[in-house]
Amino acid sequence: MNLRVLLVEDNIDLANSILEFFALKNIIHDFAGNGNTGLSLASSNVYDVLVLDVNLPGINGLKVCSQLRLKGIDVPVLMLTARDTLSDKLDGFDSGADDYLVKPFALSELLARIYSLSKRKSGLSKFFKVDDLEMNIQKKTVSRGGIKLELTPICWTILEVLMRNSPNLVPKEELLFAIWGEEQPDSDNLKVHMHKLRHVLGQGPTLIHTIRGHGFAIREQ
Repeated sequence: MNLRVLLVEDNIDLANSILEFFALKNIIHDFAGNGNTGLSLASSNVYDVLVLDVNLPGINGLKVCSQLRLKGIDVPVLMLTARDTLSDKLDGFDSGADDYLVKPFALSELLARIYSLSKRKSGLSKFFKVDDLEMNIQKKTVSRGGIKLELTPICWTILEVLMRNSPNLVPKEELLFAIWGEEQPDSDNLKVHMHKLRHVLGQGPTLIHTIRGHGFAIREQ
């Protein structure tokens, strides 16, 4: 399957070189020349990787990245920058970037970084929302319909895994490993905790769906 990449870069010569290279490598791509357009595209489309310049007109790349993370968008982000100081790199990682590439760079290195990032989702998203259910990883809070919910540690882990993968299916085995690692108890334990979690989420529309024989998913009706 071809990769789909969004490039956000205001240097037109560099952007054209990268886009031509993407075309040669059969990478499906979109392009934005400023931060506002980049944020809009990344918020409304699904990409395997976002290649994001730091210095952009409109809103800069750091702000674009942090806004995406606040929205719960976990596309892996590769930051491009001309600055090579430690503080600049830390600023990028603090905003939610997954990797950092300093200009000038070889296109082959850019491609290698993109392929590497495309194999995983970012683990840096801090906020997730499905229907009226909201989960803030940084603040360690969960609410539904504006009402704060109290979760046990295991229910928190289950919900976080489901929210990070929403609306996709999470296999039962993946949930068991996320909770208990290699030392897994009887599978009935998972049923008990799923029941508790459903109870805590309340009487609104069902959000947690069981796909019998496969696993679970959290999604809107």
